[in-house]
Amino acid sequence: MTRVVAIDGPAGSGKSTVARGVAAALGLEVLDTGAMYRAVTLAVLTAGADPADAVACTRAAAAARIDLGPRVLLDGRDVTEAIRGPEVTAAVSTVSAHPGVREVLVGHQRAWAEAHGGAVVEGRDIGTVVFPAATLKVFLTASDEERARRRARDEAAADRAVDVAAVQADLARRDRLDSGRSASPLVAAPDAVRVDSTDRTIEDVVRTIVSELRAREAGA
Repeated sequence: MTRVVAIDGPAGSGKSTVARGVAAALGLEVLDTGAMYRAVTLAVLTAGADPADAVACTRAAAAARIDLGPRVLLDGRDVTEAIRGPEVTAAVSTVSAHPGVREVLVGHQRAWAEAHGGAVVEGRDIGTVVFPAATLKVFLTASDEERARRRARDEAAADRAVDVAAVQADLARRDRLDSGRSASPLVAAPDAVRVDSTDRTIEDVVRTIVSELRAREAGA
């Protein structure tokens, strides 16, 4: 079976940073599925479509050519910074809730991992829907306050105006949307290893995940 480490969790839990660390330790590529949904959301907004229009969003997902690597390309255009802007952030949970959008992108995600001979894949439904037979499933969490602080630091580093209280309110809104949607809601897989990153270094979290994976593979 293709070696896949699935890392799920809410926004600000540290998924992207941890996924990169785990991938480096294991010699695997990283697939940031959130970037795919953000790229589709940007395509929807650029086309002037309504993020609540399921048909328009699904059409945009099917038509979009998304290339993931050190930079994110949408139809050949570098959108690495644009997909992290406030407009996309405000709309991405709505766009990604459409079953048609998820169906299109899940197919892309599975094909990507297969083509790369395995991957560390991070998102919100990786262990439950995209790779239910993943080699290891992790559900990464952090306290609401810590997640807000992390996101606020990210926004400040990108020279975007930021208010921690507003960031925390937006994270709570996204949590409600992501956990309450009918298609692939954000939930921990029953067999996922739960890791709370609140008071831990990235290196410590990465070591925990890599050790868990190697223990499981040794006992297989």
